[in-house]
Amino acid sequence: MRLLHGLLVAFAVASCTAPPADTPPAAELILTGAEIITMDSARPDAQAVAIRDGRIVGVGSAREMDAYRGPETVVRDLGGAVLAPGFIDAHGHLLNTGMLAVSANLMPPPDGGVGDIPHLQAVLEAYARGVPDAALVLGFGYDDSQLAEQRHPTRQELDAVVPDRPVAVLHQSGHLAVVNTALLKQLGWDATTPDPAGGVIRREADGYPNGVLEEAAVFRGLAPLAARTGLAETLAMLREGQALLVSYGFTTVQEGRAMPGQTGALIAAAEQGLLEVDVAVYPDIMAASQDIAAPWLSRTYRKHLRVAGAKLSLDGSPQGKTAWLTEPYFRAPAGLPADYRGYPAYSDAQVQAAVGRAYEQGWQLLVHVNGDAAIDQLIAAVRSARERFGAADRRTVAIHAQTVREDQLDAFKALGIMPSFYSMHTFYWGDWHRDSVLGPARAARISPAQSAIDRGMHFTSHHDAPVVMPNPARMLSSMVTRRTRSGEVLGPEQRITPYAALRAITLDAAYQYFEEAEKGSISVGKLADLVLLSDNPLTMAPDTLASDLKVLETIKAGRTIYRAPAR
Repeated sequence: MRLLHGLLVAFAVASCTAPPADTPPAAELILTGAEIITMDSARPDAQAVAIRDGRIVGVGSAREMDAYRGPETVVRDLGGAVLAPGFIDAHGHLLNTGMLAVSANLMPPPDGGVGDIPHLQAVLEAYARGVPDAALVLGFGYDDSQLAEQRHPTRQELDAVVPDRPVAVLHQSGHLAVVNTALLKQLGWDATTPDPAGGVIRREADGYPNGVLEEAAVFRGLAPLAARTGLAETLAMLREGQALLVSYGFTTVQEGRAMPGQTGALIAAAEQGLLEVDVAVYPDIMAASQDIAAPWLSRTYRKHLRVAGAKLSLDGSPQGKTAWLTEPYFRAPAGLPADYRGYPAYSDAQVQAAVGRAYEQGWQLLVHVNGDAAIDQLIAAVRSARERFGAADRRTVAIHAQTVREDQLDAFKALGIMPSFYSMHTFYWGDWHRDSVLGPARAARISPAQSAIDRGMHFTSHHDAPVVMPNPARMLSSMVTRRTRSGEVLGPEQRITPYAALRAITLDAAYQYFEEAEKGSISVGKLADLVLLSDNPLTMAPDTLASDLKVLETIKAGRTIYRAPAR
């Protein structure tokens, strides 16, 4: 019986990786002459792949793929380049990624050039001159941790360059913003305006807002302005965001917190045939739950779009010091007590109700949790919901999970919670976390991917664009090397292998979406979602990943949707 079972397994594996004995239907396209990283344990590498009707029909050697040649078959020799599964965006914001193209770039290097407040002012002033009719002058990506002054700009510093129009500059985390006096007056905010629940309006000595807004105050202040954005403008942002993500090799992307109106705009884009990649949408369960509904709520895509579940955000940003921790920040923000730990977005009762609703409805839930206190709140809510509604395979995702403790990872595994780590924090904010946010011990184990591997857990890694550029080379480098901007290795025991890192943005990312049968590996029967790379990330020197690994071509369902310009 064991022998028979072994023969059947061997036959099944062989039938999935090589053509059958009789002549198979001809492929439309054969890609050959490549070094192929399949991410398929049954056949980890190959040299050619055959594609028909947007799907992979054969994987193997060039000689094996000859069986799929027909008179109309196009055969492309890739000249020894590296072919891998298309990258899958485990968490990002498609629409806001497009905002990068329509706002002043205030990011520090390597994604921008702003290093101090005078430079920020100069970039903002030049941008404002170029958009004289804009009702709002918008900047994105400043980072107080990377500014020479080590602080946020003030409303007066924005007034100095744009005094007569509303201005908002968004922090790189997306969880804070600075607005000028003209915008405060437009909002009607003054010393008597209370802080909104789950947010803070920072103040001057007399109580008047100093321009810096945190969390719910950002959304309260800017939501009315966002609501004025028309469909044409939203679709223009979508095109820009999609083009950027495609240029980085992503074939499945995410709108990771769709607010009111945004799901409708994405549906309009799908109906107009504007989507070239698959887009999974997660409407905010607190603000836009009406959009989590059929027919778009589905495990399958219609015109490259589906509502995949719901998003819930429980705290803020560690680099902005608004994430909710169980232990105090290493250095409290100016004006706050030494025992400051951040704060929650919602009460325990509100979180219990939201998670319970998602579990009762069968919605997959993505939950933003950066601080370990927020993670405790999530664990308690999931435990309660499972007791009430059962332990089905829901694949609840803990987005970011930056400060997750070892005991919390044990709870994740027991409760079926899958972490999606923001691994690029080790590079972008690792030094800041060590020296100011968390201190050396806690900072050393942010995004603890190896701890997840030790437990046999699925996990993913994400870029969270537009917070940083959606660069998979930087994502891989951050997981493999954990080098900070200063070059220090932050928590060497949490470094993982290049293969595990690549799996986190391919096969395990497909698993996160319940799409592992369709995507994530170069396997017979799956979609021909592919990326052509300049080098092999599994064998190149780890310290060269971020600088040298480039995307040459992106292929969605067998069709090239991006090709890098010739050098």
